[in-house]
Parts: sequence; C-alpha cells; structure tokens
Amino acid sequence: MGLSIGIVGLPNVGKSTLFNALTQKGVPAENYPFCTIDPAVGIVAVPDERVEILAEFSKSAKKIPAAIEFVDIAGLVKGASAGEGLGNKFLSHIREVDAIAEVVRIYEDSNITHVSDKIDPIDDIETINLELILADEQTVSKRIANLSHDVKRGHKPAMIESEILIKIEEVLKTGQMAKTIALTEEETKIAKALSLLTLKPILYILNKKNGIPTVDLAPVTDYLKKIGANWVIVDAKIEGELSELEKGDKEEFKKELGVEDDGINDLIKESYKMLGLITFLTTGEDETRAWTIKKDSTAPIAGTAIHTDFYDKFIKAEVINWQDLLKAGSYGKAREQGLVRTEGKDYIVKDGDVIEFKI
Repeated sequence: MGLSIGIVGLPNVGKSTLFNALTQKGVPAENYPFCTIDPAVGIVAVPDERVEILAEFSKSAKKIPAAIEFVDIAGLVKGASAGEGLGNKFLSHIREVDAIAEVVRIYEDSNITHVSDKIDPIDDIETINLELILADEQTVSKRIANLSHDVKRGHKPAMIESEILIKIEEVLKTGQMAKTIALTEEETKIAKALSLLTLKPILYILNKKNGIPTVDLAPVTDYLKKIGANWVIVDAKIEGELSELEKGDKEEFKKELGVEDDGINDLIKESYKMLGLITFLTTGEDETRAWTIKKDSTAPIAGTAIHTDFYDKFIKAEVINWQDLLKAGSYGKAREQGLVRTEGKDYIVKDGDVIEFKI
C-alpha cells in the first residue's frame, strides 16, 4: 500500500533535517529558504517489535517491516497560495501526498534565520494553514464555476457536487479547514476528487533543539488541543545525529544527552495511526513480514496487500493473534489449543493478526 506523508513548514524550521533523520538520506539542509526545491522521497520503516520477535520465533531468513513514504517539500512562505516564493510548486506537491507532517520551530537560534524574524509557533501554524485554506478556496471556487452550466441544465451529479462544494466554500471563507465539516462518506469521496489540502490529516511536529524547547510550549499545545490536532515533539538535529550511530553508540549518546524518548519513532507511529492504518503479519522460515492495510479491512481486502489475486481467489484465512502464537510455542500447539481460527470473507482483520490465506 503506497501511502505518503509530506513534510511541510516555513523555511528554516528543520524540515530537511527531520527528513534526514527519518530516512538517513542526504538532502540539502542549508540555512536559506527554498534550499529544497524538488521533493526528496524516502521510505521509512515503521518501528514494530512484533516483526523482530516473530522473526526470531520462526527463525526467519529475512524480516520486512511495514513502511511509510515521507516527502521533503520546499518551504512555504506567506502568500504561497497567490504564487509567492515557490508557492505553486509547494502546493502541487502537497496535493500528491496522503497526509501532512507540519514542522513547527519551537527554539531560538540567532544563527538560523526565521522568515518572520521572530519565533512564534502559533503564528507559524496559522500562516501555513491559512495558505492551505486559501489554495483550497481557489480550487473549490473554480470547480463551482465550471459546474455552473451543468447545474443550470439540471444535471443531477453536477447539482449534487456543486451543493457539497458550496458548503465547503462557505467554511473555507470563514478561515476553517474543509475537514471541520461533517461530510457523509459519499460527500467525502466527491470532495477528495479535488485533492483538497485541508481535507488531509495533519500531524504537527514541534521541533526543539539540543533537547529542550526555548519557547513556552503551554500556549502552543493548548492551541493544538483547541483545534483538535495531533502533535509530537522531536529534536530533529539530535535525532539526525543519533540515526548515524550504531545501536550501542546510540544508546550511549542518548544517555549523555539525557534523551530518553525516541521522538522519531513516535512521529512514525503517529503518522501510521493518523493514516488509519493497521498491520497484520505473516511469519515462517522464509520471512516474517508486516503488511499495511486500512483499519476495518475484511480478510479478502487485506489479502490484496500480498497479491491482488487474493481478493477474487480468497477461500478462507487461518488467523491467530501474534501473542497467542508466541505463548503456544508453535503453530502445531496453537492449533491443538484451538487458538488458530478459520475466518471467512466477512472477517475484519485486527492489528497484530498473524494470517495464512487460503486461495
């Protein structure tokens, strides 16, 4: 399942540094706006101890974790929706991703310029979000105008779409995001056809430096709670340095710095959750693998993560929770204990299921 998250933010807030920490893939992270013009793409493994444990359990020859694609996108400036800076390119790149990781700087550093010459995380968030709203307003307004002829002719699909878009336009004009509207599943499908930026899930990345924020975080987190947002706190620079070290050296460096949590792992896990994804697993001597599917997927749909033929050819699935498999000690003992269940086409796959599909 190809799902991608665009890393966005104002210039010089740590987007490329964060991307480097995530992917260990070198992209420019210099101290000037628009250094990253073409989006760099990196595939990032989703941290999951179950893959490691099951691989050891099955004595697997290889192990393959689930993955998410992160895209490093050029810095946005005020007026991007009107073409300022690299606005049009920036916005077109965001339209192509499934979700947004919005990096917000929460540290002072006189050596790293800020595009607004001040550190104000809430203002930064509102600046970026307003540009997304204005860009969507233009998109929706243009589409409504294009539908007007068919609406006058009484063309029903055009009338339905126009009605939905007018509802969205009204909300955008008040400075609110499109996702604040309660849309039905069908209405959401119609709205998503326009790739509206403010319908995409957003995870806010509060980027500190040298282990601590240098601005008061309480107003920022209060603001994010007020708008119903999800956020994580990271130190992109330290995480970048950690990502280049071997495991033993990494733990030692973390102790020296007094860093206990792994902000990058939290970011990846939250991103995975934000996209409404879960993982099922397959395990055996050849490989242990984590497979990414949408939450609430039925067994035949989940099977298509392995191969598209699994949907049409699906007969049944043998399912066991990964922990139950470990406790049993082997598949044979798990079957003897009645822990391996046979499930049909209507079974909703759960996170952590170990599945063998029968086709």
